[in-house]
Amino acid sequence: METTNAPAVSVIVPLFNEEENMSILQSELKLALGGIDHEIIFVDDGSIDRTVERIVAAPNIRVIRFEKNTGQSAAIYAGLHAALGATAVLIDGDLQNDPADIPRLRIANFVRSRFTKDYVRDTGCTIKAMRHECVSALVPFKGMHRFVPALIRGAGYRLVEIPVNHRPRRFGQSKYGLGNRAFRATIDMFGVRWLLSRRLNYKVLDR
Repeated sequence: METTNAPAVSVIVPLFNEEENMSILQSELKLALGGIDHEIIFVDDGSIDRTVERIVAAPNIRVIRFEKNTGQSAAIYAGLHAALGATAVLIDGDLQNDPADIPRLRIANFVRSRFTKDYVRDTGCTIKAMRHECVSALVPFKGMHRFVPALIRGAGYRLVEIPVNHRPRRFGQSKYGLGNRAFRATIDMFGVRWLLSRRLNYKVLDR
């Protein structure tokens, strides 16, 4: 979706029971995005605490609320498809990703000469930036968020990886554990590999 009033950057933040983090998160986002034309899309994945109530309203802040907890992949997918910015940035709402890294990601996203790497060492890191056109490469399925780089690369785009600051969780409880990730991630891995092997790949010479 394009509009003449579209911001330069859309920041998508999936949330689930993060009420204790919201004040610091919004302050850090505001500081990091100062001087950048942006929107922030908070996607509440069926929180049962006061996460949504803690979101401070502003003209450039949008909130998407799910009826029930559906998962991080659904929250990311919904946020990306609602985004209006030329660049979309994904960042967790648990304060483990540092919003101060967003401007650096945006620069890396636009410097084409640096797009020389076809691999990502830390696919578990949520903070990512992509051009809006890359959203079409994503396929909606449970577990999609683990394979965003692979899906985008499989569509023919190049990737660049830069160091970012990963912080320990300060408030609340982690939503992820080895038990609820390992088996499903392995099954999903084979599924994504099959999907990429079946992707249509053609170039139009003339219309």
